[in-house]
Amino acid sequence: MTTADMTGETHHEEHAHHDSPTPLGFWIYLMSDCLIFGTLFATYAVLGRSYAGGPAPANLFELDFALIETALLLFSSVTFGMGMLRMDKGDKAGVMKWLVVAGLFAIGFLAMELYEFHHFIEIGATPDRSAFLSAYFTLVGTHGLHVTFGTIWLIVLLVQISKYGLNEAMRRRTTTLSMFWHFLDLVWIGVFSLVYLTGVVL
Repeated sequence: MTTADMTGETHHEEHAHHDSPTPLGFWIYLMSDCLIFGTLFATYAVLGRSYAGGPAPANLFELDFALIETALLLFSSVTFGMGMLRMDKGDKAGVMKWLVVAGLFAIGFLAMELYEFHHFIEIGATPDRSAFLSAYFTLVGTHGLHVTFGTIWLIVLLVQISKYGLNEAMRRRTTTLSMFWHFLDLVWIGVFSLVYLTGVVL
């Protein structure tokens, strides 16, 4: 083996070990987000029954409405997973199709959430009405903002995939967004259980 070959092989090995720091950086970001949502859940748990003479959860929440919101978000996660399976097959058109469906479910969820906020504000259940409503709007609104940013990210990703195809960078970005997408589902299950389910049933 020549010196040039050995140099080239060494360079190749070094390059192979220079993995992208994106997954590690994103896990650190998700952990920081866990702390934020953990704080908001704890705040809601403490203030969620401080109504100050205002409306209580049982007066405001409709469980059927919240169940449809939950179903939309879960279907969005399932269809995103279908897109990931198509990515493993190298099917660019299939990936884009399932990601578009996932985005539409997410937009449907956001539309219902905005309608709910608008309805509450319209009947006087504003964030400054009681500690319960302040905690509710902060927790649910923060989750909604995350879904909004995720949807914008998804649209940008779709444009990039259509332009560059399923190269290594696009696969990494799609996988990273998939982690974020499923993380938001887990957070919402906590929101549904703590805010809506216990608010109406208990």
